[in-house]
Amino acid sequence: MTATPDREALGTLLRHVLELLDGDVAAVYTGLDVADYRPRYSPLVRVLVADGPLPIRDLATRVGVTHSAASQTVAQMSRAGLVTLTPGADGRQRIVTLTDRARALLPVVEAEWAATTAAMRRLDTELPVPLADELHAVLAALRRRPLRDRIADTGLAPRHAPIGRRPAGAC
Repeated sequence: MTATPDREALGTLLRHVLELLDGDVAAVYTGLDVADYRPRYSPLVRVLVADGPLPIRDLATRVGVTHSAASQTVAQMSRAGLVTLTPGADGRQRIVTLTDRARALLPVVEAEWAATTAAMRRLDTELPVPLADELHAVLAALRRRPLRDRIADTGLAPRHAPIGRRPAGAC
């Protein structure tokens, strides 16, 4: 196991926690003989099961990720044979549909989701505040006032020119 990131390196710490959580769920899938199924697929699969085929943009909105993140995940899912992509009414739109292979995996995906949810509830009993509650509180605070504004409050002046570029006439 790697060392715990510095307490002040919050981004690194968050990524480390996510890597631990995702890595353990991925190990569960490997143990269930579904090694090519990644934990990040489950939220998209669950939305597609509930709502049927959707454009990537709508899928991203329903899952709560950026269009870019959803598009990258959908591309991975397509390579794994879990979804197909078809053109939408608008030529720029791509409709995502679950494949028969994905539907065949649904009992395993649903069982993992339920087991992971139960395991997280048990983990929450060891924490001062349930993890999801704390993360939602952080999101709400950042929506009220973005971190960039909070950084500006410290007096750090924004750069007007990209790093490495000097204004014309500068020495």
